[in-house]
Amino acid sequence: MQALVSIVTPMYNNETVIKETIKSVLNQTYADWELLLIDDASTDNTLDTAQREESKDSRITIFKNDKNEGAAVARNLGTEKAKGDFIAFLDADDLWLPNKLELQLEALKKADVCFGSYEWIDTKGNPLNIKVNASEFLTYRKLLKANYIGNLTGIYNAKKLGKIFTKDLKKRQDWLLWLEAIKRSGKPAIGLQETLAYYRNSEDSLSSNKVKLIKHNYKAYRKGLGFSTIKSCFYMVLFLYEHLIVKRRLIKKIF
Repeated sequence: MQALVSIVTPMYNNETVIKETIKSVLNQTYADWELLLIDDASTDNTLDTAQREESKDSRITIFKNDKNEGAAVARNLGTEKAKGDFIAFLDADDLWLPNKLELQLEALKKADVCFGSYEWIDTKGNPLNIKVNASEFLTYRKLLKANYIGNLTGIYNAKKLGKIFTKDLKKRQDWLLWLEAIKRSGKPAIGLQETLAYYRNSEDSLSSNKVKLIKHNYKAYRKGLGFSTIKSCFYMVLFLYEHLIVKRRLIKKIF
């Protein structure tokens, strides 16, 4: 009997892309999965579109929030409902390549946390010819300096580590989740060099606004990890160097 993978996907007003996102899961070469779609009180036709896909495949289940709660609450609800040995995340506007789960489950025979490289696409799905390469191994100490795990590529062994719930912060809660996963594991995460997913990069994304990035990162240190003000400021200096100089070397133009 193969291991079950639980895939958690929060949805909020994603009617134009959710069908394609679901299709990228349906196309996985590894078939033992459950897709938990969490509708965060969408006001468009996201829920109707998702329900049509749910009716076609018993592996898809939809849960609904009565009011908009944000990504952290939605992911936590999905994690709570998850039945899988492994838990992975896929946002409603991103896409997986067909062999994503198959490659990662092989890698997870040697580790408890796995992530991989991904490429950027625009809001219409056109390639931007940019690849974010994964580090081969990622320690807790390294991850503490900057977020090196694209949430759309991350997966962890919930059977061994237990379920991990995100902090209720507006942003960067995914980073805190992967920090906790590696901390519980006690071993580095494995990073696959292959492109595993496509990230839809919008103009108002967090990474495109440096002021917001700094603010949300500080909150992650101060409130998410409970660091003192001095320690949070110290790590912000490390973060700025890591994010603006070291991490940038992993972002490559492809042709």
